[in-house]
Amino acid sequence: WSQNNSNTLTYMNIAIVGATGNVGRKLLEVIEKLNFEFSELYLIASDKSIGKKITFKGKTYSIIGLDDFDFSKVKIAFFSAGSLVAEKWAPIAAKKTIVIDNSKHFRMDKEVPLVVPEVNSDALKNYKNKNIVANANCSTIQLVLALKPLHDQFKIKRVIVSTYQSVSGAGNAHMNELELQSKQVLDKQKVNSKNFTKQIAFNVIPHIDSFMEDRYTKEEWKMTVETKKILDQNISLSATCVRVPVFVGHSESINVEFSTDVDSKKIRKCLEKAPGCKVVDETKDGGYITPVESSGDFVTYISRIRDDQTQNNSINMWVVSDNLLKGAALNAVQIANVLIKNYIK
Repeated sequence: WSQNNSNTLTYMNIAIVGATGNVGRKLLEVIEKLNFEFSELYLIASDKSIGKKITFKGKTYSIIGLDDFDFSKVKIAFFSAGSLVAEKWAPIAAKKTIVIDNSKHFRMDKEVPLVVPEVNSDALKNYKNKNIVANANCSTIQLVLALKPLHDQFKIKRVIVSTYQSVSGAGNAHMNELELQSKQVLDKQKVNSKNFTKQIAFNVIPHIDSFMEDRYTKEEWKMTVETKKILDQNISLSATCVRVPVFVGHSESINVEFSTDVDSKKIRKCLEKAPGCKVVDETKDGGYITPVESSGDFVTYISRIRDDQTQNNSINMWVVSDNLLKGAALNAVQIANVLIKNYIK
């Protein structure tokens, strides 16, 4: 993931819209860790944050408001401010710069590439359609990272996935509420849920995003349609998405049925070469990865690989990733790297 300096543009000004949020702050962290080279950096956020100071790489930046910013100053603008901001401002910005958007708003737009670089970076050749590239949903990104090499080698027929999604996927307010509710439960106080539909502390909630007519939630729908768009329209996928009382790190229990002859040994061998992934799969106490270990790590971990004993050519596996990093910020910066290396002249 290191930046290739020979391909660095001399004029590489960048902006982060939503710089004070969870993903905005992680973008800064990833830019620093990957040594992503830029000339000028502009940090943009909502009106209530204007004038706030953020120190990054020894320099202090003042937060700028969206209304006052001229996007022709930058080559790439990272948007991490949610769908409403993206809907209004990304097309305005895209007239003057390339937008990499982390919200759900443009993902299913046929004109907008939906990209996970290790999986379908060639889709970036269409970025000029609207000058917008969509970052996939956090739970989709780690799923397709694990599925891509398997689909290439064995052809996937059907996927059943159950997610265990951390509260950071919903934002800062949800993280703060998990902390508050946990204290309330331990202090034997009454818990009132503000940002969740039910108590999240010491509980799990089988409901992320809004319900749809077919009784699935939008999050479940997103996983299905995004996987098809990124990987293959012919894959059948059914998802159950669950919010769990974890601060950072999404986990997924995945059952995959293949069209060809497979077993867990072949699957493990294939996954050990998967870009962006690491297999940690020992059949002993602690021989697997949990969200706590994945937090702060760029790698998506795969554990508990085993044959499904109820049907042929099927396996189960456990996939864990930091949803704020590979699920959002890291993926966005990797997209920028591919654009710079292969497409921006």
